[in-house]
Amino acid sequence: MPRSFEQEDIEEEQRHLANVIATFNQYASYSLSANNRRRKDIYKLPRGDQELLTVLGYKTKLHEVDEAIIANDKFLKQIIADPEIFGHDVDPENEKNEEQDYHEQEGIQDSQASHSHAHDDPSHSHSHGHGGHSHSHAASGGHAGHSPSGGKYRPTENDVDKLRSTIKQFVRDWSEEGKGERNLCYEPMKQALVEHFAHVPAEERSRLRVLVPGAGLCRLAWDVANLGFACQGNEFSHYMLLASFFILNRTTKVNEHTIYPYIHSFSNLTDKNALLRPISFPDVSPSSLPSNSNFSLVAGDFEEVYGPDDYEYGEPQAGLWDAILTCFFIDTAKNIVNYLRIIHRKLAPGGVWINMGPLLWHWENNSSGDTSIELNVEELKELARKIGFEICDERTIDTTYTNNSQSMLGYIYHTAFFTATKKA
Repeated sequence: MPRSFEQEDIEEEQRHLANVIATFNQYASYSLSANNRRRKDIYKLPRGDQELLTVLGYKTKLHEVDEAIIANDKFLKQIIADPEIFGHDVDPENEKNEEQDYHEQEGIQDSQASHSHAHDDPSHSHSHGHGGHSHSHAASGGHAGHSPSGGKYRPTENDVDKLRSTIKQFVRDWSEEGKGERNLCYEPMKQALVEHFAHVPAEERSRLRVLVPGAGLCRLAWDVANLGFACQGNEFSHYMLLASFFILNRTTKVNEHTIYPYIHSFSNLTDKNALLRPISFPDVSPSSLPSNSNFSLVAGDFEEVYGPDDYEYGEPQAGLWDAILTCFFIDTAKNIVNYLRIIHRKLAPGGVWINMGPLLWHWENNSSGDTSIELNVEELKELARKIGFEICDERTIDTTYTNNSQSMLGYIYHTAFFTATKKA
């Protein structure tokens, strides 16, 4: 008897989650292996060059990076300690010890490195770091957490890049270090939201429903709920969902966690501190929302969750959202026309869409044959008008995204900010 589409979908979801868990589990072995490559390269040099690098402290720095990787790994293990939040079992074979795995893969050639494991970017990518924007899943045909050939699943560079991006998202969304970026991005959006509903007393904001798709680690959504609005975040990426669940539900005090987010690239750094400095978070207690707050997070693809007119969870949808906030999100669309139609349909008459972000179309030049419609800012705004929005408060806001403030390289996005009111 053929399996139903729903069964196949569930099994594919289970495979994908298991592979995400496997990527978390193998972070240490993958990262230690990459760092050990640097050690191997030292021994390819003439002895005199090796001695000069030793005097510079290069080997010591590699040892310190090893220790930072192990510290990161301990933190990441806390995130996946309770993956059954998704309702799926995780294959215990993915719990293999990373230190053992590392030694199996790499022969350590430096005596200093051999004992470092006993102790318990900036990236050049333009990715916004939402992890799930590629919408990539593991190939069908294997068991959960395994490759199609039946062996243990080995994360790809793309998998690990999503995990590293998630690590940097903790900095952007929940640390004092990321406050500058947050202020540039989130403050104008929150201010526009409050101003649009200035006629509503603060104590009555709880009746106003705000949606934040592409919520990432949920700081913007949390901030909106903290202002008194009923707020729902939506996120697709399992990396982000696991991490946001942990920060929102398993973290109880300020600066409870410490990570080393910048150790994955040695390029464009001014000094060792730019590479190895620890970042503590959160800067606020996620559990400090008022007890009467209405704050939720829905997992799933934006179009699949909010596109249909009927909503399986019984939540009011069409015409009953008062505001939708899109921050570094709309360029994840394959079909931007459909994104805007969904936003327009879900908003109540007079409701407001507040947007901020670049137009780094995530599906441009894709090799998977997926549709990609790529508009410029003026075309985007004209499309919004034709769909039924009245645009105001247009401006450009310059900002970075998960930037290492001590790097020699930083991308500046000249982001498009505007508010768009649904015509009555």
